[in-house]
Amino acid sequence: MQKIIECVPNFSEGRNPEIINAIADSIRKCGSEGQVKILNIDPGEATNRTVITFAGSPEAVVEAAFRAVGKAAELIDMRQHHGAHPRSGATDVLPLVPISGVTLEECAEMSRKLAERIYRELGIPCYCYEAAAYKPERKNLAVCRAGEYEALPEKIKDPERRPDFGPDTYNETVARSGASNVGARDFLIAVNFNLNTTSTRRANAVAFDVREKGRPKREGNPLTGKIVKDADGNPVMIPGTLKGCKAIGWYIDEYGIAQVSMNITDINVTPLHKAFEEVCRAAQARGLRVTGTEIVGLVPKRSLIEAGKYFLEKQQRSLGISEDEIMKIAIKSMGLDDLKPFDPKEKVIEYLLEDEEEKALKERLTRMTCREFASETASESAAPGGGSISAYMGALAAALGTMVANLSSHKRGWDDRWKEFSDWAVQGQEIMERLLALVDEDTAAFNRIMAALGMPKGNDEEKAARSKALEEATLYATQVPLKTMKEALKAFPILRAMATEGNPNSVSDAGVGALAARSAVLGAHLNVKINAASLKDRTAAEAICSEAEQIAAQAIREEGEILDTVNSKI
Repeated sequence: MQKIIECVPNFSEGRNPEIINAIADSIRKCGSEGQVKILNIDPGEATNRTVITFAGSPEAVVEAAFRAVGKAAELIDMRQHHGAHPRSGATDVLPLVPISGVTLEECAEMSRKLAERIYRELGIPCYCYEAAAYKPERKNLAVCRAGEYEALPEKIKDPERRPDFGPDTYNETVARSGASNVGARDFLIAVNFNLNTTSTRRANAVAFDVREKGRPKREGNPLTGKIVKDADGNPVMIPGTLKGCKAIGWYIDEYGIAQVSMNITDINVTPLHKAFEEVCRAAQARGLRVTGTEIVGLVPKRSLIEAGKYFLEKQQRSLGISEDEIMKIAIKSMGLDDLKPFDPKEKVIEYLLEDEEEKALKERLTRMTCREFASETASESAAPGGGSISAYMGALAAALGTMVANLSSHKRGWDDRWKEFSDWAVQGQEIMERLLALVDEDTAAFNRIMAALGMPKGNDEEKAARSKALEEATLYATQVPLKTMKEALKAFPILRAMATEGNPNSVSDAGVGALAARSAVLGAHLNVKINAASLKDRTAAEAICSEAEQIAAQAIREEGEILDTVNSKI
C-alpha cells in the first residue's frame, strides 16, 4: 500500500495573495522531488488566516511543511497581525494526518521530529499537540495556544507553559514568528454553520450547547449567575451534546452573519450530518435557524455519502442512486452551497488525490458517451471487443433492475415498502458499478496481452521472460470475463424480484434486463473459452471453463423463468 499523509497548516495571513502564493509555491517546489500535491488553498479575509491542504509521501510532505514554515516566518510579522481566529504564530497549527499506509503513531513521531527541526534550524518555538503531545494536557490545542501570540513573552519564561522546543527567553525571532503548534491527528472536518443572526453571543450559546466541552455551570441564572467551581477551583462544566467536537460562535464581516465554527475531531463518533442536525436543533431551541453550512478545507467522500444517505432515509427515498446524486442530496440538505458554490471535485479529498492520467486510462471507455463508445467499438482497433461489450450489457441489466426498484420505492401507495425496494436498488447500483469497472478492465486485459507479445525475443532469457509474461496476461484475460459472468449473474435476483414484486408498469423493463443479463453472461463465456484455449496451464484452463459452463447454464435458466413471469403479466 502506498504511504500517503496529509498536512493541513494554518497560516496567519488571509488577505495578501502575494504572501499566500509565496507560501504555496514553497510547498509546490517539493512536488517534483516527492510527489507533493496541493489539494486546497482556503484563505479567509475576516479571520486573516489561510488553510493550505497538501498530501503525498511522508518524507516529501514533511519537507514541504518545513519549507512552508520557513517561508511564512520570512513573510509574516506577527506583531502586525490581527484577525478573528485564535492564533499564536505565523504558522499557527501544523498537523500531519495519516491517509494511507501510515499510522497515527507514525505521524506523531514525524511531527515531533519536525517540531524539533523547526526550532533547531529556524529558531521558531513549537508546541507538540494532540497525538504528538509530550504532556497529556497538551493534547488539547487550546491549552498549547492559551493566551495566543500576546502571551508568549510570559509563557516562555514559565517552566510549566514553555514550548516543547524553544528558547529560554523571548527574542526577536519569536517576536516576529510567534510559536507554532505541530501535531498529528486523525482526519478533522472544519465546518461553519451559518445562522440567521448577527449576534456573536447567541452563536456562542449554540456552540456551547453542542460542543463536547460544554459550558461552565452557574448558580441561579444560567447566563449571568456565578460560575460554580470544584474543590480545586476549576469551573464545573456542563457537557455539550456532541462528542469529539469543538465549537465557538463568531461574526463574519465577509458574509454579514454569525456562525457556529466547529472542528469535528472524530467523524466516526460524530459524523457531519449528525453535527448539522444537532446544531439545527440547538439553534431552533434559541429562536434561530441554520441557513447553511460552510466546509473549510476538505472533506472525506464518505462524510458526504453518509449524509446523503441519512437524508434520503429521512425522506423515505431509495438509496439506490448514483454517488453523484447522493452527494447532491447531501449538499442541498445541509446547505453547503449557501454562501458560495460547492464543487465536490474541489472539496472532496479522494477526488483531489486521484491521478488524473491514471484515472483517464482506467476509465477511458466508461467516460465516453454512448455514441463515442459505439464508434470506438466499430473502429479498426480490436479493443473494446466482446468482453467489454458483455460487461456493459451486464451493467445495463443491473441498471434496469435498479430503475424498476427506484420507481417501485417511489410509487404512490407503496410508501410502507420504500425500504424493501431501496435495498434492492442499492444492490443493483453496486453490481452496475462493478460491471462498469469491468468494461475497462477487459480492454486493459487485452492490452496486457498485446504488450507481452511486443516483448523482445532475441535470446533465450528474453524468450523465457516473454513466454512467462504472455501466460500471466492470458490467464488474467481469462479471469476478467469470468468475473463479468459472476457479476452479471448477480443481477438476476434483482430482476426476478422486480418482475414479481415491482411496479407492474415496469415489468417489461425487468424482462429486458433479464435478456441483457443472459447476453452478458453468455458473451463473457465466449471470451473465457477463447482465452482459456491459449493457456499452457491446462489444469487452470479446465477449472475456469468448468466454472464458466455452470454459470452460463444457470443464466439461461434464470432468464427463462423471469421472462415467463414477465409475459404472464403483460
